[in-house]
Amino acid sequence: MLYQTLPPQAGAMQHPALVKQRVQSIDLLRGLVMILMALDHTRDFTHVGALAGQNPLELSTTSTWLFFTRWITHICAPSFVFLSGTSAFFMSQRKTKQELSIFLVTRGLWLIFLELTILAFAWGGVIAYNLLVLNVIWVLGLCMILLAPLIYLPKKVLFVIGMLLVFGHNFLDRYNYVPNNAAGFLWSVLHEPHSFDLGGGHTIRVVYAALPWLGIMIMGYLFGLVYQREGDNASRKKILILLGTGCILLFIVLRFAMLLWSGKLNGAAHQESAFGATTSSILLFIKTNKYPPSVLFTLMTIGPALLFLAFAENIRGRFADAITVFGRVPLFYYILHLFLIHGIAWIIFAAQGYSIRNVDVRMPQTVPDGVGVSLGWMYAIWLLVIFLLYWPCKWYNEYKSTHKDWWLSYL
Repeated sequence: MLYQTLPPQAGAMQHPALVKQRVQSIDLLRGLVMILMALDHTRDFTHVGALAGQNPLELSTTSTWLFFTRWITHICAPSFVFLSGTSAFFMSQRKTKQELSIFLVTRGLWLIFLELTILAFAWGGVIAYNLLVLNVIWVLGLCMILLAPLIYLPKKVLFVIGMLLVFGHNFLDRYNYVPNNAAGFLWSVLHEPHSFDLGGGHTIRVVYAALPWLGIMIMGYLFGLVYQREGDNASRKKILILLGTGCILLFIVLRFAMLLWSGKLNGAAHQESAFGATTSSILLFIKTNKYPPSVLFTLMTIGPALLFLAFAENIRGRFADAITVFGRVPLFYYILHLFLIHGIAWIIFAAQGYSIRNVDVRMPQTVPDGVGVSLGWMYAIWLLVIFLLYWPCKWYNEYKSTHKDWWLSYL
């Protein structure tokens, strides 16, 4: 738990209730993020449209419910990366910079190793490496490694770097040519998601590029300063409301200006939409780019997360406690949820008369027509997944709370 990373001199002794509340709200947000993430991955593995390669955000083919099923999960990756930075800041309160830097590097290398091995198996069912996808755990590990030397910089300099990465990386979009060579792979790792043909039927796909996500992690690291301020809950709540509202208002202004500049507010953009003009305008307005995450995407997702933190400190009850369990063991949850959902998908494939060897959920073009379930059944499977995951996560959370083994900080 995060409050264990705060030393007495950081305020834990003077304000024990304050520290505990602030940590609970962060764990609660992270728990909700993990639950929503399972919704998206349940859709990836089991929904008939996802298995057929349908883009749920494509306005000409999607439905409103399917669009929002995918859209609401956009909050997951940026919140997870942002809060990982915040956790690193909390850790800096009890570790020296050298100790924290070493931990970030080793933890980052461990996450990359997991992505290339255990998680590759969880996604694909085999470790044949015919398709290797560099996903969110990969970029989380890479960003931790990149953050390790940056923590030595003055916080004002770090703030400037974070802002430049978040607000400025889109200026690099003009350099979107990615050759199929080592230089192209490096550019893809830094900024431009791309697939690379390695020959012999092997492909590596970079989904999450590092620079914009590093900016989000840096801002999350500096966000920890909000919880270091002296004062009562009301003052911190006011700061969180101002930050969250500011992000949302800036998103609205920038998005409106961009659509106005591009001419997409004149109605022509709705001609290829499956919806009416009003619905199309709303969906178009909130449809932002995640790969790589544009500044609009970041503002649209981090803003609501900050507002949630502003109002979550006083949330209590058994339901909130259950959600918090997921937020305290996020990596353990992440690994389990992929294996569980993939296992359920295999049961569905078998029940529909298909061999699991003939279905690769990472490559929709290999999936036979009609495989999968409807959106309603997909939601039912998602709820089942959350219910089944609660018990092992609850056990592991209690184990971590009563044991101090070094390896627990890596899982």
